Amino acid sequence: MKKAISFRLSGKTACFRKPDVNQYAYFTYNNIHKVALLGIFGAILGLGGYTQLFEKNRGLKKGQLEYDDGYPEFYERLKHLKVSIIPLAAQGYFSKKIQVFNNSVGYASKEEGGNLIVREQWLEEPSWQIIILDDGSDEYSKIKEYLLEKKSVFIPYLGKNDHPAKIDDVKEIEFQEKLYDHDGEVYIDSLFVAPKKGFGFHKESDDMPFMFKEVSPVKLQEEYHFYEYEELVFTNFEPNELPKETYCYEDKNYSFI
Repeated sequence: MKKAISFRLSGKTACFRKPDVNQYAYFTYNNIHKVALLGIFGAILGLGGYTQLFEKNRGLKKGQLEYDDGYPEFYERLKHLKVSIIPLAAQGYFSKKIQVFNNSVGYASKEEGGNLIVREQWLEEPSWQIIILDDGSDEYSKIKEYLLEKKSVFIPYLGKNDHPAKIDDVKEIEFQEKLYDHDGEVYIDSLFVAPKKGFGFHKESDDMPFMFKEVSPVKLQEEYHFYEYEELVFTNFEPNELPKETYCYEDKNYSFI
């Protein structure tokens, strides 16, 4: 039997900044992505991040003996974990709003006064159910312990320190042996990688059919730590092929990334 730890992750606001647009405004992904989620786990456990790696390599050149060309500590230690992300919003979509504020540290802009006007898109009242699959590792055991005992070394944030994260409804779960099927059709109740063979039928219910898609980071590229992406889907249509790691709990099927 597969086991896991489940919890609710939420906040008043969040911003998981997209790296490809930075002209008029910064934009956010609609859902927390796996790399950001591993960053939250790293903060809880007190693992080093990008800043610590940068400071370690300050003044060194790539190829020098002391130069660390590996991943940030949190990613190196936690990248093997499999997670399921379930948006707790109608059709998986969160409201967004552009926030405007000043960065007036003096060196932020070459304009007179050194003041930079920043426009940034924020998610409003986002919340997700997060499930971490038990892979028998020490890292899983430790993150389970910290979540159940409500411990954290550093404060977890939803993208940046403007957005404190709230973690509640933590519980251990055990998956059922078979996937839940609805009159012979199997649906997925979490985000999952878009199937190459497309989709079949819409779930027969009172709900309107919907399909939310987003190209989202799922891991880091090894050499330069750029994001690597997959198209993720949240829908009440049946996929024509099921993701490999999909499990059932309380008549709902969850896919793991």
